[in-house]
Parts: sequence; C-alpha cells; structure tokens
Amino acid sequence: MQSNCWRSSCWPRVRSVATSLALGLALLGAAVPAASAETQVRVAMTAADIPDWTGAPDQGYEGYRFVGFSLYDSLVLWDLSRSDVAADIKPGLAESWSIDPNDHKRWIFKLRQGVKFHDGCAWNADALIWNYRRTMDTTAPQYNPRHHAGQSWLIVNIAKIEKIDDYTVALITPIVDSLLPYEVPGWFQISPCAVEKVHNDYAEYAKAPMGTGPYKFDKVVAHERLELVKNPDYWDKSRVPKHDRLVLLPMPEASTRAAALLAGQVDFVEAPSPDTIPKLKSAGMNIITVPYPHNWDYQVRADRPPFSDIRVRRAANYAMNRAEMVEMLQGVATEGYGKFIESQPYYGNPVKYTYNPDKAKALLKEAGCLPCKITVGISTSGSGQMQPLPMNELVKEQLEAVGFEVTIDPIDWNSLVDVYIGGAKKYPKYDAINVSLSSIEPLQGIMKSSMTRYQTPNGFNWGLYSNPEVDALGEAALAEFDTPKRNAIIAKMHEKLVDEAYEVFIVHDLNPRALSPKLKGFVQAQSWFQDLTPISVSP
Repeated sequence: MQSNCWRSSCWPRVRSVATSLALGLALLGAAVPAASAETQVRVAMTAADIPDWTGAPDQGYEGYRFVGFSLYDSLVLWDLSRSDVAADIKPGLAESWSIDPNDHKRWIFKLRQGVKFHDGCAWNADALIWNYRRTMDTTAPQYNPRHHAGQSWLIVNIAKIEKIDDYTVALITPIVDSLLPYEVPGWFQISPCAVEKVHNDYAEYAKAPMGTGPYKFDKVVAHERLELVKNPDYWDKSRVPKHDRLVLLPMPEASTRAAALLAGQVDFVEAPSPDTIPKLKSAGMNIITVPYPHNWDYQVRADRPPFSDIRVRRAANYAMNRAEMVEMLQGVATEGYGKFIESQPYYGNPVKYTYNPDKAKALLKEAGCLPCKITVGISTSGSGQMQPLPMNELVKEQLEAVGFEVTIDPIDWNSLVDVYIGGAKKYPKYDAINVSLSSIEPLQGIMKSSMTRYQTPNGFNWGLYSNPEVDALGEAALAEFDTPKRNAIIAKMHEKLVDEAYEVFIVHDLNPRALSPKLKGFVQAQSWFQDLTPISVSP
C-alpha cells in the first residue's frame, strides 16, 4: 500500500470494486418500485447483508437500529427524541422498575398492560419468561442457540425471572447490579404464539416474525431487501410511523450508497464517504451530523506480548495523529482520547495521549519491541465502521512510522463480529481488532470491555485485560444506586483505563447521514440508535 493512499484523491483505489455500480443501481431500480400513494423510506445500510429479523439481529448494532427496534420492543427503550442531549433510557414494555429495598439483587419490573404482539398474542409476564427461556434455557423447547449467542450478553446479569402476577416480575441478578435497566434495551421480545404455531421451527418463524414494535414484517428478498410496514396499532401512539413502508437495503460500498441517493433510488444513506459529501450537498441532500459517544478504536490483546506491556500500548496511543485522521475524514469525526466524550458525566479527567512520535519510539525501544510486529483484524465495511479501509491504512502508516510492523487482515463485518464475540483465545492470530463500539452507557462503555468478570464470552473484554484496581472500581459502581456517586466512581475507572492505555483510542464518529430533501421530521439522536418513525415523506 502506498503511504499516502488514505487521502481522498486515492479513495477509489481502496474501495472494493467487486460490485458494478451500474448493475447495482439497475437492480435497485427493479427491486424498489417508484413511490405511489404509499409513502416509503428506503434506507441504504452499510451492512453487507440483511440483518437477522427473528429477534436477535446480527450485522452489528446497525441490525439493532434498523431491524431490532423496528419490529420489536424491549422492557426498556432508548429515548431518541432529542438531538441536544445524550440519549437516556425510558419505559418500554415495562412501565416502571425499582430495586427491592430489602434485596439489592432483586429488581421489580411492572409490565405495560394492554400491549399485543403483531399476531394478537398477549404481552405479559408469561411472555417475558418465555423469551428469557428462549435465550438462556437450553432445556426449553423454544431455546434458540443463535439467539443465545447474539443476545445472552445483554442479560448475562439476570439469573432468573420470577412471576409475581400477570404484569409484575422480579429480575434476580447474581451480583448487585445498579445498571441493569441499561443492559436490557437490546433484549427483544418476540411472540411466543408465533413460534409455538410453527412448533419452534425458527426457519418457519422467519417467514412471519411477530413483535410488538412500530413496524410489522411484510416481506424479504434474500440478500437484497427487507420491507416493513407501519403498525397503526402501536401502543405508543406518538411513535406510530409517519410513513407507510420502511425498505432496508444492504449496501456496503460507500460510493454505491451515494450514487443510489443521487439517482433517487434510496432516500436515507448511512455513513456517506467524506469525499462524496460536497456533491451530495450541492444536489440538495441534507447532511446530518451529531456528536455522540461512539469509538473508532483498536481493542488490543492485553494478556500476551506485545500489548501485555503497557509501554507498547502507550506507544501505540502516542503514535496516533488523530488530527490527521479527522482531516482525512473531512471533519466527520472528532479526536478520541478515551472511551467517553467530555459531555458525559463519567468522563472524568483522564490523561491525554497527544501525538508524540518521539515518545512512542522511545517507549518501543525501552520495551525491546523493534520492530514491534502485530496483526490486526479489520472489516471492509459494516455497522459503525465508518470508512474502515482508508482509516486503517492511515493507522498502519502512523504505527509503522514509530516502529511497529503492522499486518492488516481485512474480513467481512459479520466475520469480524464473530472474532470479537468469540474472544482473543479463539482467534490467536490477532493482536488487535478494529471494532467500533458505542459508549452510550457505562456498563457497555467500559465495564464489559475491561472487567475480568466480563472477559469473552461473558462480555466485551475481547483482549482479556485484567486489573484488580479496575475490577474494584467496577464492582463499586455496580453496587452504588446513588447516580452522582456512581458517576464519580465510573469517572475514576475511566481515568484508570485511559492511563493504562487498555485500548488504542483514535476518533469518535459524528454519525453522518445523508437524507433526501423529501424526508422531513428526522431527529438525529446523540446515540448509536435512531428512531425512524417521525420521518414523513413529501411528494
């Protein structure tokens, strides 16, 4: 790879050219008919394929955003109605929750009454327990191993669920967990009646999936599109979609997404490449960016050389010229020096690894790691990965300038997610991986990626990092129910993790999207997740 090929003028050389743009647009034209009286929002996702729609989305968090939260609901939902503050949680299929004052391992959830699944099946305590067994109980007839693999990390801190009455349950945790309400928003509830109707055959269930969400399943064309329609009977009347149909199209190439928007083949584009933004703007498209806690960084394997040496981890952080990365991305990212952003209450005052190649070189020399050889797993596209090929090429260039020798292994996004979920020991070839992660709340933001108890497969601690001081701070935060006190503990934990350089911090995404001027009403939340229901379509 040439040293300057990350620059925008060279981007065509780093993009995949496997798909003919002309053929892609022709197929899109055939696949998505022109709008008639029915209003539709056609979304070009970065995903390489249609995310699973049976209740345990794949394709990263993009699958949650577009499929999970469209077809299904969770006990707790994200409030995505504002762009001026970081998104927080709100009641979903549970109207309220509280900790048992006599037992801090027992959460009481009051379930929402009067809610039906799309097939008319009742939502109640029995349905919740059925869904828990679907995800966690290998002896249950409805148990789904793939759903367990994709969803169990969300509810790993629920040991069991006790029915108190038809609309009240107790969630029992194996540890004191003050953050449990922040863990469950992605645990989707599917219709027990629909699965039982097909005798627990999930391939048959996939032909007619049933949730309680604001959209209903209509049809799917394998590897091409998923079509959902408005649920006019949705329990939250403020979120009944203001359009009739949502069409989800996997389109991993940024150039293809931009061309499809310009050609009028789609209406809503995820992650337009920075070099296409001026052209999109001149064509009247709305480009929307909002700061939010989303990290584009490297997870490193901390249990073995070279990254088991803190000097090597710090060297990698000092090697990062983050301003150059932001320049390359034409301003659709901000420099990242930690897992959280400064507006979050648990950012604290961490050390800042400003660009210092001389210090990086000295640290590698002191560590006796010259050249410091590493293999990094990256994706070619995917949910939240921004522009992974040119970005990783620039990281490689910066690391090698201070004494690293970097081998990049590009694989498709779902395969990289498998590497991440499987853990470092299962994939020993990698010293680091580039998986972008959302830090919208502290448990996922730092605890599950750093605490020993959450080493894979029990959490996001891919690199097997372990530090007793970090563990103690994490346990103290989980046991603290006073929010300001808990935030102060988490801030100390964040400061310690940054000091330890437990990851290579690079940039925070600004979450750029390009929308057709026909779309009105979209509010881009300060979150990885977004609500499409307010979008209306003008002629």
